[in-house]
Amino acid sequence: MGDLLGRLHALPVDDSVVRPGGAEGGDPSREGSPRQDLLAALAFLDSVDTKVTGADRERFEQLRDRVRSADAGDGLPEALVHGNFLAGDPDHAVMTERGPLVVNWKGSGRGPRLADLGWVLWGCWNDADAIPIVDAYRKHVELTAEELDRLAAVMAIRPLYLTSFAYRRNIVKGWNEDALGFSEPAHLEAVAETVRKHLTG
Repeated sequence: MGDLLGRLHALPVDDSVVRPGGAEGGDPSREGSPRQDLLAALAFLDSVDTKVTGADRERFEQLRDRVRSADAGDGLPEALVHGNFLAGDPDHAVMTERGPLVVNWKGSGRGPRLADLGWVLWGCWNDADAIPIVDAYRKHVELTAEELDRLAAVMAIRPLYLTSFAYRRNIVKGWNEDALGFSEPAHLEAVAETVRKHLTG
């Protein structure tokens, strides 16, 4: 998957790629750059604001502050991005005899390539699993120093979207899912630090 994503991001980006991409893409009203995921996340939280009380209020406000201050990847190198390039999820990629086949291109367009890579790296629950992905990606694309510095922050975009979606669902449906686990800062920083150390020695 790292090789495939690197090949995608190495494609020349010309005037034919003008549509902003990188958002989750499931909501037609939130298509575009990864910032749309953060705006959607805020909307999820705002929709249940008045229903959050007592001991849950502090965690709710902390989550909302994280979404409001999140790094949307603005100003980072852009490429043709897929928007939902996650290994192991049959809604996004399937394995064939010839290797992985990426599907579900509704979030594709021009956007910060780091958001695409960060989403793949988020799926590495074992930090060391990030190394072969990055090595394969680097055969085609070399990350900049700024991308390495902002990796953990940009990696948080989609997890914050999922966290906010799940938080709202918990309240609306009365569930008790560990919504905050999707965007656990310690995991994001651990993966990013593993990548930085591997690439910079």
